[in-house]
Formats: sequence, structure tokens, C-alpha cells
Amino acid sequence: MRRVGAIAAGVCAATLVLSACGGSSSGAGDTSGPVKVGVLTSLSGTGASHWTGAESGVKARFAAYQAADGKCAARGFDVVMGDDTSSPQGALTAVQKLVQQDKAYAVLPVSTYFFGAGQYAGTQAKATPFLGAAFDGGDQWFNTKYDNLFAGMSGTDWNKTATTLGDYWKKLGGTKAAVVGYNVPSSSKAAEGAVLSAEHAGLARGYVSERVAVGSTDVGAAVLGIKESGADVLYAPINPETAFALVAGLRQAGVEMKSVLLATGYGAELLQSAPTIAAAQGVGFLSSYAPVELNTDATRAWSASLQQFAGATNGIPSFSQAVGWISADLLIHGLEQAGCTASQAQLKAALRADKTWTAGGLFTKPADFQNPGSYAVGGPGNCTYVSVLRGDKFVPDANAAPACGELIPDVKVVPK
Repeated sequence: MRRVGAIAAGVCAATLVLSACGGSSSGAGDTSGPVKVGVLTSLSGTGASHWTGAESGVKARFAAYQAADGKCAARGFDVVMGDDTSSPQGALTAVQKLVQQDKAYAVLPVSTYFFGAGQYAGTQAKATPFLGAAFDGGDQWFNTKYDNLFAGMSGTDWNKTATTLGDYWKKLGGTKAAVVGYNVPSSSKAAEGAVLSAEHAGLARGYVSERVAVGSTDVGAAVLGIKESGADVLYAPINPETAFALVAGLRQAGVEMKSVLLATGYGAELLQSAPTIAAAQGVGFLSSYAPVELNTDATRAWSASLQQFAGATNGIPSFSQAVGWISADLLIHGLEQAGCTASQAQLKAALRADKTWTAGGLFTKPADFQNPGSYAVGGPGNCTYVSVLRGDKFVPDANAAPACGELIPDVKVVPK
């Protein structure tokens, strides 16, 4: 566990926000000083390399807010990092420290392993608002008794599926779908949900593997299975090292796919490696938020802020930066709705009633915190964007800018 300042000294001097520069942080019950924000992510362990941008994403959002003299900017923000050690038990230990010892006003889970702390967060830590990404697959996000959890990104109920991906593949002329997922709830359920969506759209079920070891690059069996099944579209909610090994294997085996979709990978990191760029050609990357290449008012402002406050040289966020930014944006929005010195209870009440938050225009539709689990793919409205790598550029797919869908009734996702 390590503490970091939320704002660089130069930003503090430029914006004259004295409360954020050297003043003592307020505890969870004290709303007079800087807002103490806990961030849960992987700082060590197998998942650490995938979450290196979480901290900078959170800090950049707060820095941009203060530079713009936002409504509640004068309070300042003090960020405390919590390391889940890339494990469910580590997530629980880190959250307990953030709540009990660090006395965070709110916690932003940017963690694949938050499900390990889910029950604690919703019961013993029920006074603390948890605002963040819900891609860990934990049922805590949809427990109606846990009124302190707010899915700011990927607030999907992995037990459900939607028409989104199946309809998208049908537009592309897909006929049979393959999926490859890790043996963790969010990945295995996302994979099974995708193939159920494909079947609903009239595609056949091809090769299905939903129990791959996290981080494995032993993909020979999957390549052979996809080839033999005759699948022509593929969804792989897995980390890039596994995904690109899979893509390379399919090419070497002469398998032509009409669509290969990865759950993560859109971002600046991919463009920093020539071998990775070569491996990812023609691959589509999903994101619940608008890619900066859409060049909207919202994405231009976001890209400029990332360059200024997060050191993003090309203005393209990494996935972990995006999650951190959006989680922090939800906290800012909640404070503005509830009042800059709102208590934790007031913040929770204001967010639960709110139906206006779109992450500054990065989501197509506003989040609905009164109905957790109301979407199963991507973001609000079951909407997802697809960015295809062409050369060294991400190109938004016109068929998914975004692609949206409806929940498929009477279908429960059970990984095979």
C-alpha cells in the first residue's frame, strides 16, 4: 500500500488550489478538507503490468478538474493507492486498509479481483461509497442490499447477455462464433454470453473454451479447435499476451476470420511495440467508452487532458487510464450533485437518484444506478464501440460506433 499526492506541485501552483497542496487530508467523516480517495488496483502480482495507468488516470481527472476550476475543485483530492496483489484475498486486505486505516471518503475499485472484497464492501464497509469498474464479475454490484456500490464502468451483469455482439457479427456476415475466456468469472461469463448472443442472432456455436489459465500463451489447442469448428468470428475477453498468441496461431494455421474481437487492448500501449502492432492488424478492440479517434467534443477534451496531465504523448488512453479517469469522474459528478461538502450518505443518495452521468459524454447513454445490472455488454444501453487496428492507427468501425442492443430475456449465462 502506498500513498500518492493527487496533484503535481506544478498543477497546484498553477490553479492556486491551496487545500490540495500540503494541507492535511480529511478523514471519511470530515468533509472540510481534501477528499481522500482510495484506489484499489493491481500494483504487484501477475496483473500489475495491465494496470500501470490506473493511478495516472485517476490523478489526471482530478488535475483536469482543478485546472478547469470545477465546482468542487477548491477542496482538492488526496489519492491513496491500495494493492490487490492480483488476488481476491489481496483485494480484501487492501480494501480493509483503505476503509479502516486510511479512512477513505470513497474507494475506486480498478481491479479484476474486487470480487474478493465485494461482501466486505457491501456489509462492513457499507458507509463507504465504492465507485468504479464492475468488470470483476462479482455479484456484489447487483446485490440490492448493497446500496453503496456504483458501477461507473462496465457495470454489466455477467449472468445476462444482450443482442449487441450477435447483431454486430450478423452485419459482418458471420455464421459461426468461437470464444476463448479465462478461468475467472468476468472472462468466462463474458465469453459464454457472447456465444449465446451469437446464437440468438442466428449464428452457430463454434469452438468454446472458457477455462484458460490467466496469462497462458499455450493456445495450440484453441487454434486447432477454432479451425476445425469452422468458426468465422471470435471473441476473446483475455489479456493481450494470450490474445495475440491466439491471433498469430490462427494466421499461421491459415484461418480467415471475419471478425476477431478483444475485450481490452485499445490504447497507447499497443502502439508502442512494432511486433504488437503487427500481431494486432485487423483485430477489433471493444470499449464501453468512445475512442478518441471519433473526434467528438468529448473525446477531444479527454485526449487533450490526458496529454497535459497524464503524459499521454498521443492522447490515447490506456485501458487502465480510462478506467481510472472514468471512476474519478463519477466521484466528481456525485460531489457536484450532492454538494461539495456532502457526507458519504448524501453522496450515495444523490448518485442513486441520478440519471444524467455519461462520463462527460464518453458514454452514449447515461448510467442508471437505480437498476444495477440493467446491461450485460459494454456500457449503459448495452453499447460498445469497436476500434480496428489498421496500420498504426485505431479506426472506429462504422458498424459499432457504437453497437447497442437489448437484454435477451430468460437466458442465464453459465460458463462451460
